[in-house]
Amino acid sequence: MLLTTSTDPFTRGLDYLYGVRSLALDPGIVDVVYDLDNRIPICTWVGNHIDALNTKLNVYLQACHDCFHPWEQCAIQILAAPFAQSFGIDGLCNLQTDPITILIDVGRVLPEDWWLLVMHEYAHAHAGSPGHHQEFAKSLAHLCLGLAIAPPSCQPGMEASLRSYPNCRPTKDPLAFWRGLG
Repeated sequence: MLLTTSTDPFTRGLDYLYGVRSLALDPGIVDVVYDLDNRIPICTWVGNHIDALNTKLNVYLQACHDCFHPWEQCAIQILAAPFAQSFGIDGLCNLQTDPITILIDVGRVLPEDWWLLVMHEYAHAHAGSPGHHQEFAKSLAHLCLGLAIAPPSCQPGMEASLRSYPNCRPTKDPLAFWRGLG
């Protein structure tokens, strides 16, 4: 988990986002720390709200864990952070960290779809490798059954459709949430 000793919301938020950058596959994924127009409001919002937000994501993570036997569960941490628009992703799973790190940009999808995004990234963690291949499809289908949503159809050439399964509805302005407007 990421820790800071500051009680100032801006500093807490900035420390948190720098910590998340260190867990991302590419630190540039969390670039708001260099965005002079959004840095102060976003870091301040993060400093005030990130603990509650990550607690909510951990509830979704636990629901995914509960779909598997304890010996099938891997050590995973989940954290929310705003992603750079240029990457065009809503979430990522960094299999190179210990524990495995799932990062979610909750500002990019509607709140009622956050758990679907967590489920997708959890399937990557459970499969133990990146990509949308057969092992990922198997993990995702298992999660879908455990969480009572329709599983994807697993057919040859399914990789393209699995990239965005289950479908998460996008927001109009991903940074609005992080500025406290979403």
